[in-house]
Amino acid sequence: MGEETKVSKAQQKAVHKYVKANYDRLDLTMPKGQKDTIKAHAAAQGESVNAFINRAIMEAMERDKAAGAPQEGKA
Repeated sequence: MGEETKVSKAQQKAVHKYVKANYDRLDLTMPKGQKDTIKAHAAAQGESVNAFINRAIMEAMERDKAAGAPQEGKA
């Protein structure tokens, strides 16, 4: 395996500050066992779980938009 890189407390704090300022977090709940299925699928696609979930959401939103589904802020 690769060499383990030590990260200083200052680096951790800087990354946390950057993430907090530039990203929204979303807590996701799913049935037991589904997490492992999603992890395996993401890995098979060469993606992280986060990247896969983001891509899946964006693709679903695009499909819904193309199908004429109501959009955010529009009833």
